[in-house]
Parts: sequence; C-alpha cells; structure tokens
Amino acid sequence: MTYESRARLRSLGISVGHYPVGMLNAITDVAGVSVGHVTCIEGDRTRTGATAILPHAGNLFQDKVPAALAVFNGFGKFAGSTQIAELGEVETPILLTNTLGVGRAIEAINRHTLAQAGNERVVSLNAVVGETNDARLNDIRAARPSVDEMLEALAAAKGGTVEEGAIGAGTGTVAFGLKGGIGTSSRVVPVAGTSCTVGVLVQSNYGGKLSVAGWPYEAEGHDKDGSIVMIVATDAPLCSRNLGRLAERCFGGLARTGAALSNGSGDYALAFSTAEDVRRTPERRKAIANYPVLSNDVVSPLFEAVIEASEEAIFNSMTMATTTHGYNAGTGKPSTIHAISLDALKRR
Repeated sequence: MTYESRARLRSLGISVGHYPVGMLNAITDVAGVSVGHVTCIEGDRTRTGATAILPHAGNLFQDKVPAALAVFNGFGKFAGSTQIAELGEVETPILLTNTLGVGRAIEAINRHTLAQAGNERVVSLNAVVGETNDARLNDIRAARPSVDEMLEALAAAKGGTVEEGAIGAGTGTVAFGLKGGIGTSSRVVPVAGTSCTVGVLVQSNYGGKLSVAGWPYEAEGHDKDGSIVMIVATDAPLCSRNLGRLAERCFGGLARTGAALSNGSGDYALAFSTAEDVRRTPERRKAIANYPVLSNDVVSPLFEAVIEASEEAIFNSMTMATTTHGYNAGTGKPSTIHAISLDALKRR
C-alpha cells in the first residue's frame, strides 16, 4: 500500500452544486447517524473490508425508520430489498461489503441485533446489506471480512468525521479504472419554512468516462462495468414513497460523473429518514398513527440537494483514496490501481 497525501474535492478548489454543505460535509451531519469501518489489509492479497451505517443509536428493530430502495441497474445483490419495498422501513443497521461477503454480513447484523436489550424474543430480522465486487484488488474468495470483523465495523460506528477513500468497504474498490472507495457529502436546504439536511455515503466501484464537475478527466483504460451503492440519510420527515423518489435522484449525481450505467453495473440507492416524528415505534405500530410528513409540493429542493451530495461523495471517494497494490482474483496476478491525480484536478 502507498499512503500519499490526499484531499477532499473542496480542498482542491472544486465545488459541486449551489446548496451549502453541512458542518462536516458528511452523512453524519444528519443528527444521530453513525458510521463505522473495518479494514482488512493482510499480506499481498487481502484488500477488503466493511462499512456500517446506523440511522440512530437506539434499537433499530424496535424503533424502525422509514426507508426506500431505488435500483437503476440491478446487476448485484442487495440483501433485505424485498422487505424494504414491501414495508417501507429499515429495522437493522446497514452493512456494505464485498460481493461474496453478503452472507457473512447478514450473520453479523443478526448477531448484533439479537444481542440488543429488548430483542430477546425476536425470531425474524431483515438485515440490510449492500455490496460491490472488489476482486480487482482483493482475494475475494478468501472469506474476508469475517463475521467477527464485520461486527467490529458495527461496534466502531460513531458520529463525527467519516473516514474516506480506501477504507472499510472501499478498501479494494475501483472506479473509472482508478482507485475508488468510500466517500460522503451533505447539503443543508430550506424546505417548507425549516432547514433540512441530506447526507450521502457511497461505495464507488463502477465504470464510465470520468467527468469532474464537467471537466473530462483522461485516464488510461476506462472501465465500463462495476457497481455503486449510495446510502442517503435525511432529517426531513418523509414517507417511504417520497424517500423512494429521493433515492432515485442519486442516479442524477451518478450520471454527472460520467457513469456508463452498463449492463454489468449494479446501481443501488437506499434512503431513510431519521426524523423522530416519522419513526415507527412499537406504540405507533399498534395503533392508527398520525405522521407529519412533507408534501410532494415542497420536496424538490431535497431532490436537487441529493443529486449534488451524491456527485460530490463519489469524487471524495476517489480524491481521498490512495494508490493500492493488491491481488486480482480473476487473473491470479498482482494488481495495482492508481489513485486519481490531485495535481491534474488542481490544474483543470
């Protein structure tokens, strides 16, 4: 591994969109959201990990949050998707990892959730897991991260600054033939007389012809296929239907980066609301509930904000990533994926 100095997009003098960013310019600007990573770097072949996103610090199974999943091209695995579509809620933490680690991630979420106080009689869970394939740099068949390592990511989840780049579920990912990774961004927008925050975290591992804020970045050997998972958090009181519409707008930000959106691409976006007024508590689930939600007529600023935050999160995943030496599990040979050139971006 190499560890050259890296920077976020805005530190390079490049801004995306016009809405102001949150204090941290991260998904954790949405109050209560926490993020944890486990990074597995071992020998010459292991370059992988997991990233956990928790909508709030309480018992998610008891106090569920409204949510929705959007799929642009479904060449991938997103565990828990059918129940999210059916019920419009998330009841566990969210884990991102590699393609062959989805089953282990489900087990880690099961262990984590069943161990929480108040869940002693729970016999069914809808674990939520997203994935991308990091076999370009990682021996993906080696069963890493393990269940215990994914539990470490869940335990490490915290608010505040989010580590980005070649870390967690982004340790071995590749975007546009360059080093991808974990990235995040946020926006603060006026909606219906109040201020709402939208935060996005991405696991970038996809292809196309890279365009940075409208400027074509020339890289050798552009990829076409690949995947991306985008997680959206907001404190806006949205119903699951409008959260689905919010999630769909992530693909606007994805397209702006030059994504190929190919047959072999898995493009997923999951959005949830942390607003306590729409939280699905045990009491509300047993009665006729009255949820104060934003109407269709006022949500457009949120849609625009999530486009901006998705685009910037992707760029942060790349500008914060470092050149990585690993193992290509498809060819059985050593592999090196170079990081995007910050000097080239500064000169644009």
